[in-house]
This record gives sequence, structure tokens and C-alpha cells, in this order.
Amino acid sequence: MSVVDVVGKQAKNVPLVEVRNLKQYFTVKSGLFKTQYLKAVDDVSFEIEKGETLGLVGESGCGKTTVGRSLLHLYEPTSGEVLFNGELVTKKNLPQMRRNMQMVFQDPYSSLDPRMTVEDIIGEPLDVHGLYSSKGERREKILQLMEYVGLNAEHARRYAHEFSGGQRQRIGIARALAVNPKFIVCDEPVSALDVSIQAQVVNMFEDLQEKLGVAYLFIAHDLLVVHHISKRIAVMYLGKIVEIADSDEINEHPLHPYTQSLISAVPIPDPDITRNRHRIVLEGDVPSPLNMPQGCPFRTRCRYACDKCAQSMPPLTERAPGHKVACHVM
Repeated sequence: MSVVDVVGKQAKNVPLVEVRNLKQYFTVKSGLFKTQYLKAVDDVSFEIEKGETLGLVGESGCGKTTVGRSLLHLYEPTSGEVLFNGELVTKKNLPQMRRNMQMVFQDPYSSLDPRMTVEDIIGEPLDVHGLYSSKGERREKILQLMEYVGLNAEHARRYAHEFSGGQRQRIGIARALAVNPKFIVCDEPVSALDVSIQAQVVNMFEDLQEKLGVAYLFIAHDLLVVHHISKRIAVMYLGKIVEIADSDEINEHPLHPYTQSLISAVPIPDPDITRNRHRIVLEGDVPSPLNMPQGCPFRTRCRYACDKCAQSMPPLTERAPGHKVACHVM
């Protein structure tokens, strides 16, 4: 095998996005002189291949959104590395990376400038990156994007406050798609939409992925949506990834007790199956990230907790091909 073939083979094996030991700590002042650190994301690592969707699930406050924002350097990471196509993302090359890495925000109200029309909101990324040669071409691209997300041309001159929450989220999606990115962080992009509209938007994401090969980090609470759209699923608890595996594998054979509880809560539209299911109810509250328990953070709510769980945090280890879990017991 020639040197050229070896280099080409290595290039193909490079993940599109690689996150290494990402940490995001926030300073919280308590009193006049005391300072604490809120560990929103604590030593998270994962990879996303070209054209792949990685679903990220967990309870509210576990750090899912912070992972997405830190990955895009909307929050400057406390430590760790983010690589895009094998290249380390830094402040120096961040403007160039922006064109390939976009985000659809969760809140469709605060993420849109109320002083800008829809046309200007969607067209702003085109302006920043100079992706048109004339005003006519710019407007044509904007109208195509609006049509793709289900908005009419007459909406172009309106302002964000004139739309419903679902329509505002469509504007945000169109804005993210404007620069033809290779990777999009989708921060609960369908949570503000009606059920019928959710299916349309999810199908839209899948169509875009098929046409452009775009990859997603799909953050959501709805495990049914995540299972449908994701190739792999990562489960977060208190700033750490506790399990990651293929979508079908983690749905059928969850290993971590927290994942088992989440899966047991997913409604199934079959009364016979539902009648025989065992719902795993977690007792107690989620510990504060300002006062994390020693050892495994889930041990205070885990029915399998042992002495070893209180002594050390279990590493994320591979228990089956492609199936990693952080647990001393399972």
C-alpha cells in the first residue's frame, strides 16, 4: 500500500466531530468571599461521523444544552478539545468553522432578533459569509429556505413577534441551513412544535441529511423522537455521559440503571405490552451540581448502588461492540 493510500484511508476514518474530555465549569459566588464551581459538563468525550445523527438525552439540567454550546464555542470550554474534520477548533479558526457548524436553539423567542424581518434573519448568515453575488440571488435563496421549512414568501417582510412559537422555530431552522453546514447542533428543535408539525420537521432534518450528508447532535427529551432520528444515542446524567450505543441497542438492551428508567417511561401504544411492563421509578431528587456526591453521581438514586459506587466514578467502558456504559455493577 502506497503512502498516498495510507493517508487517504486515515482521512476517511477521521470523525467529522470529535469531543475529547470536554469540561464546562461555571463560577458561582456564595457570600462575599466564597466561590464554588458548577460542573455543568464534566469530562465528556464522543465522536460524530460524517452524515450521522447522535442523540443526546437526559433530565433537565444534566448539561445537554451546555455540551452543544461548548462544542460550538458559544461557551468557551473550561478544558478539553473539540476537533472538526480532524482540525482542532480554536479562537483563531473559529470564524471559518462557523460556516460548517451551526445551531438550532431551543427557545424560538429569545433566539431571534425582534428588530429584524424574517428575510434579514435568514439572510444574515449569507451576508456574513458572502454566499451570493446579487440581491436577487440572495432573496431567491432566502425564499427557497423559507419554502423548505414550510413558510410562505409573504412572511419574509414580517417580524418575529408576528409568528407563533412553531413558526419562529422554523425561521431558526432556516437560518441554520442557510450556509449549507456539515454539522448542526439541534437543541430540542421540535419541543415548541405541535405533534403533527414535529413529524414534518423531523422528516425535513432526515431529508437534508440524505441530500447534503449533514451530521446532527440531536438534543431532546422525547426518546421516541431521538430513537427515530438517531443512529446512536448518548445518555447524560449530571454532566457526564453514562451510556452510549446504537439507537436500537440502547432501546432494547439498556445497561445503565438510569437509562433503564428512562426507557421504561417511554409510552408504547399497545395496551397488552403496556399492561405487562414494569415502570422503574427513581426515588429522590437529582443532586446539585454544586454539591456533587462522591463517586458515581447516580448512586444516590440507584437501586443497585454498592460501596464501590461511593468510592470512585466508574469509567465509560465498552461492554459490547459499540456499547459503552459507566457503571460498576451492570
